[in-house]
Amino acid sequence: MTTDENTVTTVLLVDDHELIRQGLRHAFERDPQFRVVGEAGSVAEALSQADETRPDVVIMDLRLPDGSGLDATRKLRSAMPAVGIVVLTMYAGDEQLFGALEAGASAFVPKNAPSDEVVAAARHAASAPTAFTASDLAEAMKRRLAPTGPQLSPREGQVLQLLADGMSVAGIAKHLYVSESTAKTHISKLYEKLGAGNRAQALMTALRLGLLEAPNAPRF
Repeated sequence: MTTDENTVTTVLLVDDHELIRQGLRHAFERDPQFRVVGEAGSVAEALSQADETRPDVVIMDLRLPDGSGLDATRKLRSAMPAVGIVVLTMYAGDEQLFGALEAGASAFVPKNAPSDEVVAAARHAASAPTAFTASDLAEAMKRRLAPTGPQLSPREGQVLQLLADGMSVAGIAKHLYVSESTAKTHISKLYEKLGAGNRAQALMTALRLGLLEAPNAPRF
């Protein structure tokens, strides 16, 4: 592959938005290591262009009008084992990240990342196409391996139950013999761990994760 800095790395851009392709093209044209050899706006075009141009790296949008970028990634990885594939997506959640990893992508980059990050991912993909990288990979792995979702401290578990019982901040502070400021801090940390913005969201998430019993569940 193109590991020598004096060797040009060829790039195929796949995205159904022309403005995004233009922006990516400009980003790569600023770096003398890269040369854009094709553009595509669909899965079918991507596979055809890849077969025709045989690029070193493909920048692949996740959502395309005729299918998934992950399906295209699997087909490209099967047909061109040495190609670097950077999945670029607006929907950068854990599900999409692991989907890219399992499909055989070389890198995963959110669309709101700076263009330099996309170029850096392409550089990695060209030199190590089968070594997956993503900025949030380590944290995503921790989240996936967590056995029961967020790990709450004993005090956070108390606060969660008091919230479920309908207690106010003042009531929680009084029950726990702490100041209202401390109670608010516990609640804030609890919301952060649950990815919630308010009491209702926190309780719904806690129920879904099994951190709370359903209101009508018997207690023993």
